[in-house]
Amino acid sequence: MGDLSAAHGQPVVQPDVQAAGPADEWEGIEKSEEFTTLVRARWRFVAPATVFFLVYYFLLPILNGTATTFMRTEVIGHVNVAYLFALSQFVVAWLLAWFYIRRANTVFDPLAARVIELARRMKGGSR
Repeated sequence: MGDLSAAHGQPVVQPDVQAAGPADEWEGIEKSEEFTTLVRARWRFVAPATVFFLVYYFLLPILNGTATTFMRTEVIGHVNVAYLFALSQFVVAWLLAWFYIRRANTVFDPLAARVIELARRMKGGSR
């Protein structure tokens, strides 16, 4: 494979692990109202979206095993319901990602900005 920097002509930048600071600088933030609001908001989206996707994902093999006549029904030429259902899983995954990005931009990012601001104030504004 070789060196990544040689292949693209740019140096590989390693992340600064110490950039976030020692753990004691962040202590107490996880108990703040801003942080718990952010975590709750994310869970209110992520948990139902995950459950929905898993149910939708496992519905294909379940229906293939239990409703074989329905799943073998040809819809367009020799393309049957099972093929269309399988292809729809890609669409559902992309839609969930799109919904997550929209929610992140409108809800999670502003909440995260408030947590970062709180961290700066708690540290003394040196960042």
